[in-house]
Amino acid sequence: MEIDWYSMAAWYFAIINAASIIIYGWDKLCAIRKWWRVPELTLLVIAMVGGSIGAMVAMRLFHHKTLHLKFKYGVPLILALQIVGLIYLHLPK
Repeated sequence: MEIDWYSMAAWYFAIINAASIIIYGWDKLCAIRKWWRVPELTLLVIAMVGGSIGAMVAMRLFHHKTLHLKFKYGVPLILALQIVGLIYLHLPK
């Protein structure tokens, strides 16, 4: 049985980005209700492991972390680096 890496990657990115939106949304709810918050490092790591699109969507959707410089510039930078990495992986060798 051969592994379909493209399907696995597509599912991974769909799941990690959905999780990113949920976690950013949860953190926004916690901020509003003054509950225990999701650590900023966790939010950034979820973007680094592939959830950067979901993080950017959630930041816009929930108006969350949009004034924090490490999120305002860091998440788009992470996304740009991920795109460059994917392009590099698909270049002919």
